[in-house]
Amino acid sequence: MNHTRLVAGILGVACWTISTGAILADEQTESDKLQSIFDAEWEWTLRESPTFASSLGDPRYNAKWPNLSLEAIRRRHDHRIAVLKQLDAIDQNSLTSSDRLNYILFRKQYENDVEAYPYGWHLFPLNQREGIQDANSLADSLRFDSVQAYEDWLARLRVFPEYMDQTIALMREGIRTGHVHAKVVMDRVPNQIKRQIVDDPSASLFFKPFRSFPDDIPEAEQNRLAGEAKSAIAEDVVPAFERMQSFFNKEYLPACYERVGFWQIENGREFYALRARHFTTTDLTPDEIHNIGQSEVRRIREEMHKIIKQVGFSGTFKEFLTHLRTDPKFYYTDANELLEAYRAISKKVDPKLVTLFGRLPRIPYGVEPIPMHIAPDTTTAYYRPPSADGMRAGTYFVNLYRPEVRPTYEIEALSLHEAVPGHHLQIALSMELDNLPPFRRFTGYTAFVEGWGLYSESLGEELGLYEDPYSKFGQLTYEMWRAVRLVVDTGMHHLEWPRQQAIDFFAANTAKTMLDIENEVDRYIAWPGQALAYKIGELKIKEIRAHAEKELGEKFDVRQFHDVVLGSGAVPLDVLEGIVNDWIASLQ
Repeated sequence: MNHTRLVAGILGVACWTISTGAILADEQTESDKLQSIFDAEWEWTLRESPTFASSLGDPRYNAKWPNLSLEAIRRRHDHRIAVLKQLDAIDQNSLTSSDRLNYILFRKQYENDVEAYPYGWHLFPLNQREGIQDANSLADSLRFDSVQAYEDWLARLRVFPEYMDQTIALMREGIRTGHVHAKVVMDRVPNQIKRQIVDDPSASLFFKPFRSFPDDIPEAEQNRLAGEAKSAIAEDVVPAFERMQSFFNKEYLPACYERVGFWQIENGREFYALRARHFTTTDLTPDEIHNIGQSEVRRIREEMHKIIKQVGFSGTFKEFLTHLRTDPKFYYTDANELLEAYRAISKKVDPKLVTLFGRLPRIPYGVEPIPMHIAPDTTTAYYRPPSADGMRAGTYFVNLYRPEVRPTYEIEALSLHEAVPGHHLQIALSMELDNLPPFRRFTGYTAFVEGWGLYSESLGEELGLYEDPYSKFGQLTYEMWRAVRLVVDTGMHHLEWPRQQAIDFFAANTAKTMLDIENEVDRYIAWPGQALAYKIGELKIKEIRAHAEKELGEKFDVRQFHDVVLGSGAVPLDVLEGIVNDWIASLQ
């Protein structure tokens, strides 16, 4: 999935309307007061994050970009502090058990944001994988089914210069305070900016919505809208990118760090430790996470050697990895054939889900190529959730750039993670939990979401996959990949590893190609701590399942277990453990 920003929903805009019931303040129960806060804060979130609202299918803010001014960011920080004071006034003992859990989770989100604010992550508004240089991609998640939808996109084009200037101001403040990325990853950005500077506005990535129109929009209106789009792109969008290009090349890139790792920014190690706690939803330290990673690397390596022996390969482990990276039989040369292979695996898995799950999501998903303008600089695949109104299905995006370096033995594991029973099944089900407040249905905890995705890869054998030992090795490679993450992420940001040491460790332990390895390592450089969530989450879910199997014995039903794990949405790992323990107790 598009790993750090889980934004998704399945219900329509009507569900977001704040209740205006005439309950007097002194008649409100503590649950009423809490619900009023939830309602008000959800509306505040959508208002302050208009692109998030748009991605959910709420059209009310479709003409706006986020306000990235330092003043607005400070105002949002102050607002969260004020909300925490409102929460202090609520008597938790008077809440129902479900409301008490909602209170705890909501409060934790705001506390995390307040705790992180002083470290200045907002001064890193873009990197090689995301940012304003790819703002056009928002259009891919919008519905252009009316003149108003096109007018809203035009309005966004016209105010784009302000959005760009705010981004540049944040980055300039980052230069002043030393909150900048490593140069090795930001070297990728100039070409991304350059792609947005076009002589012909109709060739702009922002013009894509105007290349086709619904039949019910008259031709004269189509011509007017397209003409205004060309003017806005030529007069507003392109000049904004030209300003960014000049600033980025002359000011920002020269100020970037020559070395990698958050240890080199002010209070960087402290901030990294905080991000590790937030992303894993644990109290694990970077050193403890590093050691867990090393231990997992050793364990998975032993499993890999069993596969090597099974296929009769007589060389060394390193030679086997070279064999996997270089033998043409493991690769397609045609991008369309690779895409069809991904789609075939997904179709194979879909009908088997009923053997492991009692409840399946109603909304479907599709398998599509990653847009080619970002494919060279991003990872193998990611998932985009459905829209909030259910009008846009979930999408499993796969990277078709240079198919000759994308091995077939990883297709099964990757598809289980990104589509079903991984991200699509979990996220779509979460969206359908209409008994939960929106902040729980439409957002989540990375340790749960990505831990579930990695756990889903391990379900391949139960789903009848991994019959080919090379595919099983691919699954182990993906598990190893996440174990390696624990080592190299903490290595670079906490232990001062250079980038090459991280690449070498990655290459020595996985069959990933060098293109993937370099893209992955650069991702960890730009997103410190995020990649720690996967393996930590997966280990906890497996631990919880093993405990349930031991406690329940013959009463254990894997379908019920999975429904319980997914039945409360994405929650912190300790909360998940408590939910499953309650289920176990109810059956004993």
